[in-house]
Amino acid sequence: MNPVEIIIKKRNGAELVASEIKFFVEGYLTGNVSDYQMSAFLMSIYFKGMTPLETSTLTDIMLHSGKVLDLSDIKGIKVDKHSTGGVGDKTSLIIAPIAAAAGVPVPMISGRGLGHSGGTLDKLESIPGFRTDLSIYEYIKSLKKIGAVLIGQTEEIAPADKKIYALRDVTGTIESIPLICGSIMSKKLAEGIDGLVLDVKTGIGAFMKTYEDSEKLALNLKSIADSFSKKTIAFITLMDQPLGNAVGNWLEVVESVECLRGKDVPDLMEISLNLSGAMIYLGGKASSIEEGIEISKDLINSGKAYRKFLEIVDNQNGDISYIENLEKYPKSKNVIEVKAKTSGYINSINAFEIGMVGIELGAGRMKHDDAIDPKAGFLFNKKVGDYVNKGELLVKVFTDKNEIDPSDDGLLRVEKSFMINAKKPEKIPIIRKIIN
Repeated sequence: MNPVEIIIKKRNGAELVASEIKFFVEGYLTGNVSDYQMSAFLMSIYFKGMTPLETSTLTDIMLHSGKVLDLSDIKGIKVDKHSTGGVGDKTSLIIAPIAAAAGVPVPMISGRGLGHSGGTLDKLESIPGFRTDLSIYEYIKSLKKIGAVLIGQTEEIAPADKKIYALRDVTGTIESIPLICGSIMSKKLAEGIDGLVLDVKTGIGAFMKTYEDSEKLALNLKSIADSFSKKTIAFITLMDQPLGNAVGNWLEVVESVECLRGKDVPDLMEISLNLSGAMIYLGGKASSIEEGIEISKDLINSGKAYRKFLEIVDNQNGDISYIENLEKYPKSKNVIEVKAKTSGYINSINAFEIGMVGIELGAGRMKHDDAIDPKAGFLFNKKVGDYVNKGELLVKVFTDKNEIDPSDDGLLRVEKSFMINAKKPEKIPIIRKIIN
């Protein structure tokens, strides 16, 4: 087969057969298909899409590009959660220890930041010493010992996705339903789960900007999971403003720890409790999502969820002294306050703009090999619906970059991301739909 012919075929909107998709994916892994050819292939999929059969075939090929783990000797129903990505979305750090503390084994293989959105691995690796590069042996051993493990893809697990994922991040091919489905489900199916909770974001800070596209993605993901006999619940949640008050890797770890200690960050905890409740329900430890939510609250109030997080960190070589004493962490060289230029109600905070400025500050990557400053990010003092007086603090910006000053373009983008007017906005439910 000829890679160029396959690119042209997909560019022209034709349906690829399984052997063509397999040739292209396996060729990219072996080096017979180049980066620029795969980039063109991804862009053709971005514009022309894939049929359900093509998408399922792509997922299966990526899944079987490496090992598919068997966790049947570990007691319990193994359940994971996946989010399609957003700004300030640190729910994995909260719900994994909650579900594990409830007795649900949580094998979680996560990703890095993608485009404007943050990544769970980058957040975890901001904890000094924390290892996300466990071997498969260590992964299984940790799951048996602790009940939860959070790692990145190993060389053995869906290697095709790992290589393609990095390329999508820097070629403008992120927001494609077939590519998102193939990436998510190849990892999740490979990790040995029995059930999966999906958090599909919608809104300006999501990869799917419209509700219709988000629902389509959720249904596609659930359809693939169902075809592999995996129990699945999908949530469609709003991602117009950053989730919670913190954006940035270490800042999000701090907020997650505070929530596990009992702090109520309303939007963050509403989603987190629903997701953990669904995991506990799928894991057979509750008779409904609602009962799972109540169990989650009890595990936080009793301190069991927080102690489970400490176990996870310690087991993966993280220095728990930084978790127990959050003030111990190094501070950013520069902290800039962005204040309101007018009085009124905050009608919106553009999450996409915040995510893009976060990359400039060092919290994300422009290129897949860029280094991240784990301290960089934002702490929001006000959220949508809050009233703010002129001159009042909106958000603190953290960075080690010395060239940042109050007239910097990035800070102006942060200021302009807040829409303030005299009318209080109508409250929109953050959980738009549950597909159970």
